[in-house]
Amino acid sequence: MQKTMKGFAMLGIGEVGWIEKEVPNCGPCDAIVRPIALAPCTSDVHTVWEGAIGERKDMILGHEAVGEVVEVGELVRDFKPGDKVIVPAITPNWSSLEAQAGYPMHSDGMLSGWKFSNFKDGVFAEFFHVNDADGNLALLPEGIDPAHAAMIPDMVVTGFHGVDLADVRFGDSVVVVGIGPVGLMSVAGANMRGASHIYAVGTRPNCVAAAKAYGATDIINYKEGDIADQILEKTNGKGVDRVIVAGGNNDTFAQAIRMLKPGGKIGNVNYLGSGDYIRIPRIEWGVGMGHKSIVGGLTPGGRLWMEKMAALLETGKLDTSLLVTHTFHGFDKIEEALMLMKDKPADLIKPVVLIDW
Repeated sequence: MQKTMKGFAMLGIGEVGWIEKEVPNCGPCDAIVRPIALAPCTSDVHTVWEGAIGERKDMILGHEAVGEVVEVGELVRDFKPGDKVIVPAITPNWSSLEAQAGYPMHSDGMLSGWKFSNFKDGVFAEFFHVNDADGNLALLPEGIDPAHAAMIPDMVVTGFHGVDLADVRFGDSVVVVGIGPVGLMSVAGANMRGASHIYAVGTRPNCVAAAKAYGATDIINYKEGDIADQILEKTNGKGVDRVIVAGGNNDTFAQAIRMLKPGGKIGNVNYLGSGDYIRIPRIEWGVGMGHKSIVGGLTPGGRLWMEKMAALLETGKLDTSLLVTHTFHGFDKIEEALMLMKDKPADLIKPVVLIDW
């Protein structure tokens, strides 16, 4: 294998560019993977242009990939060079106490299961390192388009995690705030869970069409007034059972509390990139006693989630092709795709870069 590689990196807050680094070493339980499908994420935008997780210097970006294994450590049992794999955005240390307690995404510290483009170089490189390969890689099923599979590592599992956090049940009324790719997967997940009314908050035509295809029963246009007021009007003042926050800002939680019934739950999977606090309205929170819960979580990551989501694609239960609106070809197109994610033109849902080595 070559000694050095190219990667597209965060050079500092507000600055990106191509750099050269040494190819990472493969530990005994690990794997080295070459990407074949990559997807830039709004999280990359928050990280670079908002400095949301602080200063990072020459850190290769990216955490959504399908790839080909090129090397495995001597203790890896289930994968070998040449395998096509789905790589989760969250790659926990599965032997950690936090993982054993049921929170693998926080293994070795809060959010520390999120390693790519946070604590170590990400996947926008000619080669990237995957810790605990047996626990964090999943084979790409035959016949699944790598571009569609590239939606699984973050978009699908994060959107579905919002459904888990909100504890959506049969017949529940659900609001999904934000119908970018994550929110669209929350709509799809809520629909699979048996939600009745699904109110999708967004305006972009492509996203609205996809939300309806995934099961949204009503579209709420935030440009037409306060979204909580609109939901309360549609529900005759009763509000909804569950709210999934997949977009918006720190003030969105005040709206979510207002539109939520007593005993309801808010599941947040939105990356809050700025600000120090969120505001909770005292009266609408039942002066602290309204049994209105807010749970914010990072998706668990790992192999099992990847395999389960891939099985949904394999059986036709989930179609992620609706998310992929822009396709690029060639490793050198990573920068263009990321800038598209930063600029968010009206027809964008998600870009993918396909690489034929």
